[in-house]
Amino acid sequence: MTVSTVFFKAKIPSTTEVRVADRLVSVAVRTHARARSFRLSLPHSGTPVLTLPPGGRWSEAQAFLQRQSGWLAERLDAAQGPVRFADGVVVPLRGVPHRMVATGKLRGRVELDEADGEKLLLVPGEPAHQARRLVDWLKGEAARELKLRSAYHAARLGVEVRSITMRDQASRWGSCSSRGSLNYNWRLILAPPFVLDYVAAHEVAHLVEMNHSAAFWATVKRTLPDMERGRAWLKAHGRELMAFRAD
Repeated sequence: MTVSTVFFKAKIPSTTEVRVADRLVSVAVRTHARARSFRLSLPHSGTPVLTLPPGGRWSEAQAFLQRQSGWLAERLDAAQGPVRFADGVVVPLRGVPHRMVATGKLRGRVELDEADGEKLLLVPGEPAHQARRLVDWLKGEAARELKLRSAYHAARLGVEVRSITMRDQASRWGSCSSRGSLNYNWRLILAPPFVLDYVAAHEVAHLVEMNHSAAFWATVKRTLPDMERGRAWLKAHGRELMAFRAD
């Protein structure tokens, strides 16, 4: 009689937990076909992501995650908590700090002003509605500029943009469908104009290359030679913008 031993590969879960300092932190788990090693990242959404290469062993992934707990603790401590729009909050409109000021008026539009050298955003409405009033105004400003920049890059690349929609995405700056529909995160209006321009070029370039291949990046650079400037800024400061909440 022959006894054979069968080793089963541990199933990779969609989420796991790691102890960071004195608390358990939930971590999303994914396998990426192009990954060559284990990687831990902290996206704009604030949920850590553990990426495994194809064939990666779960036991090794867990050990890697434990080794990276110190790195994760530092990043989580540095991450900014949610920022809600309220009287006195500083809003980086187009990358320039503006202080939100409640006017006390029930009617009217959001207006720009300046006092004692400080730029202001004057917001009317009842306190419970002021945040929504400001966000609606910011969405309108974002839509106007993103339509202009998208049309500009579409003309340069010889493609057609069929529609543009502002979204309240928690981790993405934009998306593109093969039918020519573009979605943008309204928070792009909080970034300097060259950052908004980079995202517009990026999404329009997807109408030429629906991937992130070398050909795609060459297409982005063709319409926006200085693309690295916006890309680097967003990587360094994107989480700060994502902290602003509409609710």
